[in-house]
Amino acid sequence: MNTFDYYKEFASAVTICDVEGMIIYMNDKAALTFEKWGGKDLVGKSLFNCHNPKSRSIIQEIIKTGMSNTYTIDKNGEKKMIHQAPWFKDGIVAGVIEMSIVLPNNMPHYQR
Repeated sequence: MNTFDYYKEFASAVTICDVEGMIIYMNDKAALTFEKWGGKDLVGKSLFNCHNPKSRSIIQEIIKTGMSNTYTIDKNGEKKMIHQAPWFKDGIVAGVIEMSIVLPNNMPHYQR
């Protein structure tokens, strides 16, 4: 089993790239989300071609520093949280995992 197969049917879009920005994995939800740009055919292609210069710079910074980047967007009538974080192999940054999570309009927020 491919390590990333755990994400296959995960309800949020998961896209994973290596340190060169090559897409090495997309789960089913990510393939559906990016269907009009090629879906699963994007695997093996550079994600830098799909992002503007500011976004490319942020992804390169994640790879360089190992820090994560999280923000929310409104897109196609849905509010989403985007979380981009490095993944590691033998303690060295090996690429970036991006999760796109649809947030419900009435999502509770708690102070703990």
